[in-house]
Amino acid sequence: MQNRSESSNPNTSNPNTSIDAVKPDAPGRRVRRRPSGRHRGAILAAGAVTAIGAMVGTGFAVQGAVAAQNDRVAETRALTEATDLNVDQLDAHGGILAARAVKQAEDTLSGANDTIAAAQGKVDAAQLASSVAALSDYRLLAPERVFELVDTTTYHVHTVSAAVAEADRLAAEAAAKAAAEAAAAKAAAEAAAAEEASSSSAVSRPGAPANPTEAQAIAREMLAQRGWGDDQFGCLVELWNRESGWNVYASSPSGAYGIPQALPGSKMSTAGADWETSAATQITWGLGYIASRYGTPCGAWDAFNSQGWY
Repeated sequence: MQNRSESSNPNTSNPNTSIDAVKPDAPGRRVRRRPSGRHRGAILAAGAVTAIGAMVGTGFAVQGAVAAQNDRVAETRALTEATDLNVDQLDAHGGILAARAVKQAEDTLSGANDTIAAAQGKVDAAQLASSVAALSDYRLLAPERVFELVDTTTYHVHTVSAAVAEADRLAAEAAAKAAAEAAAAKAAAEAAAAEEASSSSAVSRPGAPANPTEAQAIAREMLAQRGWGDDQFGCLVELWNRESGWNVYASSPSGAYGIPQALPGSKMSTAGADWETSAATQITWGLGYIASRYGTPCGAWDAFNSQGWY
């Protein structure tokens, strides 16, 4: 009975019982209960995480601020450099532009001078020469001005070159026409000279004798057999008059013999064995020789007149 009383006594001390659990709360007073060990550990862990997160967030924020500051510095520096290029940059840019201007000017002047030389005596190249004179001062001019003059000079070069090509074409046509006319005139002159010579020869050729000798009469019949007329007979009579006088026994120191003056006389043996005494044999051989060598007696006569023999 004592034990039950003790246990039921609220004032009895129990080491396993929390004070907060046995003490009733005073009216109107809120009592904070101390959390248990497990709950307290969780709270501490959460606080640590929060603190670490705050620290990490602060680090990121600081890094972002520094990066932004660096970007602003770089942008400011770039803007300053863009608006205020240093001397080296200005020199490099200007040097490249100037070099291009010099190269284009020199190339253009070289071609323009060649064009002016080709145009001399053919077409007017005054405008091109004026552009060349202006461009020749390219080392004293701004590159932009040099480029303008290069364009102007190039335009005049093309214009003058086209005019020169046209002038050359017309000159070539004129030269060809003149050469053709000269050739035609030469041919006409040669034809006229030949015709005149032919007419002179025809006029100078002798006519047939009115009273031919016996030997001449034999020759006339033989010419007719060959289809030759009195015009050829007249040439033959005069030719052999000069050679032998129509003498069957005529001879020369060189060995020529007979009416046709065969050299040597023995050649006439092909016409007959009596070649030394027969006029007919000598005439037969003589006409064969003339036909094979000159075509006709008048042909032989023309040769005799030009060279003194036939």
